[in-house]
Amino acid sequence: MPKIQIPSPLRQYSGKQASVDVAGKTVGEALAGLVLQNPDLKRHLYADDGKLRAFVNVYVNDEDMRYLQKEATTLKDGDTISIVPSIAGGCEPRD
Repeated sequence: MPKIQIPSPLRQYSGKQASVDVAGKTVGEALAGLVLQNPDLKRHLYADDGKLRAFVNVYVNDEDMRYLQKEATTLKDGDTISIVPSIAGGCEPRD
């Protein structure tokens, strides 16, 4: 069964779990299972049109799924899915 790593900022929506085992043959199925188990995650991962938000990066065993078969990427037992939200912002350098 694949394991999904939950980033710290989203753990409050997953019962404070750092990782979740979810059944699924593809990344899309696994993420759907994650959201089914933790409905509060949906608005943080998916836009209103049902697509993953642009700032949510998903890796399968350290490979960006965008360079694989995206949500159709096939999974096998022991695979690790990592959700990595993009981080933006910061401050301007001081003079």
